[in-house]
Amino acid sequence: MINPDIVDYNGNQSDSDNAICTLLSKIIDAELENSENKIWHAHPVWFLDGNPIVGYSKQKKGIRLMFWSGKSFNEEKLIVEGGKFQDASIFFNDQSEIDEADLKRWLEKSVEIQWDYKNIVKRKGDLIRLK
Repeated sequence: MINPDIVDYNGNQSDSDNAICTLLSKIIDAELENSENKIWHAHPVWFLDGNPIVGYSKQKKGIRLMFWSGKSFNEEKLIVEGGKFQDASIFFNDQSEIDEADLKRWLEKSVEIQWDYKNIVKRKGDLIRLK
């Protein structure tokens, strides 16, 4: 079930961004069955066992869909920014740009491939791979 705060977040976007966010939230929530979702650091995020998996936010370039462990997915459409973290993103400016097959594959990988962000503070910024 999608957290009402996420529904509100989506509703506060422009019409086109709302359509993108609403579609993303429905697909993510359906694919990540045992996830928790909430507004975290001001944008929608889905967690598995307390570990952030995927989220999206409004940015200048569009709606940014980010996978915390996406760098390890080896998916050419996901942009890796560099740095020591494992995140990778894709931007959408229209609902029609969302390829559901790609999104579902990435979500499947997000369950299979996880880096431990939940304990990053305890480990003083070091990331270890969980799966």
